[in-house]
Amino acid sequence: MRDWRVAAAYGLFGLAVVLAIVAIGGSLLAGIDFETAVDLYLVTNTAIGLSAAPCGLLIARAQPRNPIGWLFLGLGIAPLLTAAAAPLMVYGNAADWPLGLRRLVVTLFERSWPWGLFACLPLAVQLFPTGRPLSPRWRALIWLTLAVAVLESVSSGPTPEHGASAYVAGTGWQHYTGTLADWLSLAVWLPSVVSLVIRYRRGDETIRRQLLWLVLAVLVVAAVNMPWALSLHSGLDILVILSFSLIPIAATIAVLRHRMFDIRVVVSRTLLYGLLTAGVIGAYFGLVAVLDRLLRGAGAPVLATLAVALAFNPVRVRLQRLIDRALYGAGRDPIRAVSAVGQRLAGEDLAGVLDALREALRLPYAALELGSRRTAVSGEPPATLHVTPLVHRGTPIGRLVVGARWGERRLPAVDRAVLDLLATPLAVALHATSLAEELRASREALVTATAEERRRLHRELHDSLGPVLTGAALKADGAALAVRDDPVRAERLATELADQLRRAIADVRRLVYGLRPPALDQLGLVGALRSQRGQLGDVDLTVTATDPLPALPAAVEVAAYRIATEAVTNVVRHAGARQAVVSLSADSSALRVSVTDDGTAGDAWTPGIGLQSIEERVSEVGGRWEAGPTPAGGRVVAILPLRGST
Repeated sequence: MRDWRVAAAYGLFGLAVVLAIVAIGGSLLAGIDFETAVDLYLVTNTAIGLSAAPCGLLIARAQPRNPIGWLFLGLGIAPLLTAAAAPLMVYGNAADWPLGLRRLVVTLFERSWPWGLFACLPLAVQLFPTGRPLSPRWRALIWLTLAVAVLESVSSGPTPEHGASAYVAGTGWQHYTGTLADWLSLAVWLPSVVSLVIRYRRGDETIRRQLLWLVLAVLVVAAVNMPWALSLHSGLDILVILSFSLIPIAATIAVLRHRMFDIRVVVSRTLLYGLLTAGVIGAYFGLVAVLDRLLRGAGAPVLATLAVALAFNPVRVRLQRLIDRALYGAGRDPIRAVSAVGQRLAGEDLAGVLDALREALRLPYAALELGSRRTAVSGEPPATLHVTPLVHRGTPIGRLVVGARWGERRLPAVDRAVLDLLATPLAVALHATSLAEELRASREALVTATAEERRRLHRELHDSLGPVLTGAALKADGAALAVRDDPVRAERLATELADQLRRAIADVRRLVYGLRPPALDQLGLVGALRSQRGQLGDVDLTVTATDPLPALPAAVEVAAYRIATEAVTNVVRHAGARQAVVSLSADSSALRVSVTDDGTAGDAWTPGIGLQSIEERVSEVGGRWEAGPTPAGGRVVAILPLRGST
């Protein structure tokens, strides 16, 4: 599908080249001088065609589905048809060709070029840069554009007369048709420009950058056409038509190479000095007229010059601020930028905050990084990135990464100042996000631990206690039946029943101990740990604690007991130690459990079931821990938070 479209684009471009050769070569052969070529619009049509057709080829080849490339090919071919017909028209009139053939040539001359300027060009503007209208309602403007092109095409007719190049056209109805078409063309171009404004306001950074290229071309064309629009013929009317060549060139750059440099700088200066020039001229002549009436003397020009000179710089500064705000957003006004982003910080969507930041500063890319992980991203990263550290209470927690505008080698100082102002609230938001993620992870760990504990209890009750009680019930029934007929068997069954009940009681105690060791309720945490001394063989256990320990949440107390006993068990099994010390200390926020020994555990510890059990116990209460060998032996330290634990 793409291949035939590209081939068609090359075919249309080849047709444009052939028409240009016919126009230029035919003019030389027909002996048409430069003045006549200008009068026949041969120069301007050829220039427009040779500028638009290559642009159309470049776009159609790169983006075959984008109609803008094909419209520019049409914008090139239409005036080139008129240009190619011009020398044929002159030569045919001189050679007295048959009237029908001359009418055909004049038809091409008169009715080809309007399709370029009144159809292809405005349609390209309406569809720029996406190739689609703003909405289905804007399709009506497309049909109106085509109707205007038809009216412009038929407003003059082929009526060859005798003479060197006198082809007079314009009957009565054609005159009125041409007048109507001229007014309707205004109704086409005004909404077309409005559509560009709407696209700019709704578009993202890429769309706006592309539109600014076209805006720059339109500004130059408008400036060149201003004398003609005001009926001020400067003698350079040829530039009026030649200036339209800038539009396809700018549009092609916008579609294919809009990232070359920041076009906003050029547009900003063009708008500023263009408006200032127009304002100075208008204000000067207006003041001269008013002062001349009031003063009736020769001092009016001097006073007008002084007034304009005094007002020039304040107006320039104010106008520059307005233009910068329109092109660069709130970047030139730090307070406005911070306010715009701060309104989005009230929510929990960091991506929305980054969107607001990019909108305020007109940046192509922004991202928030928490550690080595990106928590939110907006836009596409350019080649040049700027990093702003995010620090919360003196601790670096992340980074704000933004992309410089395309064509900028570094972010301007005014934008860096805005980012520095935003760093603190963004750091707070990132810290809050980090806390929310930790809370979510803790909740998930708690739910998982609860589910695992329930599964363990279910398995214990079903696999151990359940069968024991079932067997006890059967033996009780058997003893009841045998008590009269076989007392010996009844006695044996009663003895077995007692043994099974004892095992059931032991299982129940084991389950209760797994949930919460009874020693904690009887002796407290320190006493329960000290009671382990007699079960450790050759290892001498010492338990120290700040006196007294504060009231501990139940979950923290159980976790501390399990961590300490598991660590001491590891010392007995693997460390080859003679002494172990369990130290407990607490403040208002956390309980610190430390288990050290004088063993020789090697250079590194291999994670096993014991360490995994300690990790699970620490995670259940949202704490942190570390374990490993030291020059003096082994060490396990766990920090268990007291707040929020139950």
